[in-house]
Amino acid sequence: MIKALVTGGGGFLGLYIVEQLRAAGHDVRVFSRGSYPALTALGVETQQGDLQNATDVEKACAGVDAVFHVAAVPGVWGTWETYHGINTLGTLNVISACQQNGVQRLIYTSSPSVVFDGVDHVDADESLPYPTKWLCHYPHSKALAEQAVLAANDPNGLRTISLRPHLIWGPRDNHLIPRLIEKARSGQLRQVGRGDNVVSISYVENAAAAHLQAEESLRNSTTAAGQAYFINEPEAVNLWNWINLVLERAGLPPVTQRISATTAWYAGAILETAWKVLKRSGDPPMTRFVAAQLSGSHSYSVMAAQRDFGYKPLVSFEEGLRRMQTDLDAIK
Repeated sequence: MIKALVTGGGGFLGLYIVEQLRAAGHDVRVFSRGSYPALTALGVETQQGDLQNATDVEKACAGVDAVFHVAAVPGVWGTWETYHGINTLGTLNVISACQQNGVQRLIYTSSPSVVFDGVDHVDADESLPYPTKWLCHYPHSKALAEQAVLAANDPNGLRTISLRPHLIWGPRDNHLIPRLIEKARSGQLRQVGRGDNVVSISYVENAAAAHLQAEESLRNSTTAAGQAYFINEPEAVNLWNWINLVLERAGLPPVTQRISATTAWYAGAILETAWKVLKRSGDPPMTRFVAAQLSGSHSYSVMAAQRDFGYKPLVSFEEGLRRMQTDLDAIK
């Protein structure tokens, strides 16, 4: 039995990690900005606070064996101060609090976007370098945080690991699938590019299980300590076939309208400039990052995670779709 802290434990991935920790009999504390009835129902300890407040974070890390640092601000648009403040500086606070409190293990939730350089990645591995230019603030801020987490690894003290789950989906998703459905219903969804691009996806329960598997490995070995790992299903999918399958399950027609990758890229550049100059609120309808993600391939090998800490998905792709069907039926 361990005492674990989960930052962002009320979020999509975080809640699944909390549930799996509780199912395994572990004692759990959650650190988050808000309150969540689901956490109360699980009988976990909750602490509200701000990642940018070092005192809040230090208090949350007191007396725990392992920290699962899941909390972050996602998205493709916003100020550098917001992304850097929460994703980067907040993570530095977590690292410092772990070190001051003698925490033994830190499992960091990163993203494959930290190595996304705008070109195709097909079955890529962890040898990919960090890019020198960034298309938006989220991956930049997460890359800085990931590098700090890995640099903090101490085999005789705080053991750290960074996991990069890609395109997390499944029941209770409040971001990816709902936004996809919303754009499809409003007629704003367009296929970008030729439609032959492949991507890796991560069913949420599998992504959560990877975090527990990584923590257990760090408890018993230093093999994976100080390393970053891609986490997704072993087999990639055609992005637009997968999107159309989700739309079909939600009772919606497939995507038929298309724009070229080049058109989307330049539209994104123009819209980004307009949003900055006019100081518009909300996200631009298209950005260069989104255009590159929707038109390009980004699939990743999980061989390193399988080898070093025994990563093994718990739920098949077909079973994941079945479990998500209730959510899709609710929005038909």
